Amino acid sequence: MAEEIWTIGKILKWTEEYFAKAGLDTPRLDAEVLLCYVLQKERIHLYVHFDQPLSKDELAQFKGYIKERVLHKPVAYIVGHKDFMGLEFKVTEDTLIPRPDTEILVEAVISRLKTGGEPGVIADIGTGTGAICLSLLNYLTSLKAVTVDISEKALAVAKENAQRLGLSDRIEFFHGDLLEPIKDRQFTAIISNPPYIPEGDIDTLAADVKDYEPVSALAAGPDGLDCYRRLVAAAGALLVDGGFLAMEIGINQREELEKLAKESDWGQVEVVKDLAGIDRVVILWKQK
Repeated sequence: MAEEIWTIGKILKWTEEYFAKAGLDTPRLDAEVLLCYVLQKERIHLYVHFDQPLSKDELAQFKGYIKERVLHKPVAYIVGHKDFMGLEFKVTEDTLIPRPDTEILVEAVISRLKTGGEPGVIADIGTGTGAICLSLLNYLTSLKAVTVDISEKALAVAKENAQRLGLSDRIEFFHGDLLEPIKDRQFTAIISNPPYIPEGDIDTLAADVKDYEPVSALAAGPDGLDCYRRLVAAAGALLVDGGFLAMEIGINQREELEKLAKESDWGQVEVVKDLAGIDRVVILWKQK
């Protein structure tokens, strides 16, 4: 009996249906990304070579990834990387997976640094993969950065990403808690995508998130505001006059952030919405 031949088109169709039955949100996209990783090809290759048969080794590798994905292991952790701001970043289960929403934060910072003269030095707090600060360094070529993370394993990933992107000479890495390791420095801007999910809400998150991503990078106290309180209270002293603190925020956290800013005597408060019209970034300006 002849062995069944699995072409690119056939395996994609089967996998898409299998992932859909497993309740995955983006079954076709997941199947394509995983197959591209196996074949080491761009996605356009899948459509140009629909009838290309997979080798036994390719099929075995792909089936292994299918088994991991139906257990809701994120695709980024399976393939070991994630695209962000047009760049590719290594990710591991010690780091949060960079998300498109965070590009709103990076773009907002880029536009404000560009209009403020010499970009100077920025600090990225809770760096994870380094996606935020390394994207800023990539697009602002005279900028320098320091970055902090409480996880040494996450810092190791960020250092690897910096080296691979050729940005190591413009960045310093610090291990520690929020602003503590850099409290004697001065910065043009401080940027953070801190943990902001209330601890009690973790169990309500999608399995892809709650079962795999580091909880320490997700949750911040009973109301999700623990890191914001500390950053808003202390960051002003580390900024030059006219500098700013830019933070990604969760849904319905804008009002609380504005209250915290008022209590700590910040100047102008800006709010940037994402493409869905949701408040996504808060920028606090130090009064001159």
